Amino acid sequence: MEIYRHYSFDLWLTLIKSNPLFKKQRCRIFHQQYNALNKPLDEVEFIFRQVDLMCNNINEATGKNIDAEEMYLMVISQLNDNKAGLHDIDIHALYLQMETLLFEFMPLIYSPDTPEILAHIKENPDCTTNILSNTGFIKGVTLRKVLKTLNIEPYFDFQLYSDEAGLSKPNTAFFRLLLDQVAAFRSIPANQIVHIGDNIRADIWGAEMAGIQGFQVNSNNIPLVKLIPDATQHLFFA
Repeated sequence: MEIYRHYSFDLWLTLIKSNPLFKKQRCRIFHQQYNALNKPLDEVEFIFRQVDLMCNNINEATGKNIDAEEMYLMVISQLNDNKAGLHDIDIHALYLQMETLLFEFMPLIYSPDTPEILAHIKENPDCTTNILSNTGFIKGVTLRKVLKTLNIEPYFDFQLYSDEAGLSKPNTAFFRLLLDQVAAFRSIPANQIVHIGDNIRADIWGAEMAGIQGFQVNSNNIPLVKLIPDATQHLFFA
């Protein structure tokens, strides 16, 4: 494995993962508060999964971004057979309610060794790092707070989120924003920049189309620690 000078990281299913209790409680809230047709809880869960998958696929196909508020309104609309009065919903208050719930059931660090690996990279003064993440039901402004609460925010020089940029991976324009930010720190050749993620299309193909390296983890059973040469011995057997 090569040694890089800039490490870009996807977030979900790369560094963190959802707390299943958050998703369960979120569905219970929608079941109780936005369910005029009294559909069963398992159907609410199904609708959330379908909206999540649909919007993710659309974002990857168009390279644009469907915002969290729009996704929540899609759930409410489908839950009520597209007959809900969406204009009556205080979507700002709804999002804040979901954000509060998220911090009650915080996302989890994907692997116990993740903070050590990030710290190991940041110990090298020649290395810079970032987050480049597509968002869904949770906005970038919230994710910044999450990383701070999980004590991994200091490991990143900057963070880029699709809802803030209006762009989604694998859109090359989103990766260009990454490269522009890297260039603001120092001049680094493209072959010394790597983007790490779990999604072969959004992360790996997206990185390669932008002219930088891609490194897939987790979804292909390759752990994050494999990113760093001799990291296993250095971090865990020293």
